[in-house]
Amino acid sequence: MSNKVSPEVQAEAERIASGTKRPGQTKEQTKAIRQGIEKGIAEYKKQQKAKARERDKMNKKEQQQQAAERQAETEEAVKEPPAQTAGMAWLPWMLLVVSWVGFGAYLWLSSGMGQ
Repeated sequence: MSNKVSPEVQAEAERIASGTKRPGQTKEQTKAIRQGIEKGIAEYKKQQKAKARERDKMNKKEQQQQAAERQAETEEAVKEPPAQTAGMAWLPWMLLVVSWVGFGAYLWLSSGMGQ
């Protein structure tokens, strides 16, 4: 087998292969078992890495969706004026009219027109 696997994996495969050794088993058979175990461990690690990448992609996608939702909520909140302010739009105009009426009444009364 090529040296794609780490020395730790090779040592673990050797330990497992020698632990399962049967009486009368040749070195070639033990070597084949060790190589099979190495291949199995390498395949398992590949699968775990692929699963981890997929989880990372899903987490990233989920975070992007949440960020987009939060941004949409903040944009929506900025676009919509508060309901209380929209209902009070007439108040400044009424105050303006009342002040002008009061100013006119003051001028009328102070100039003697009210007598």
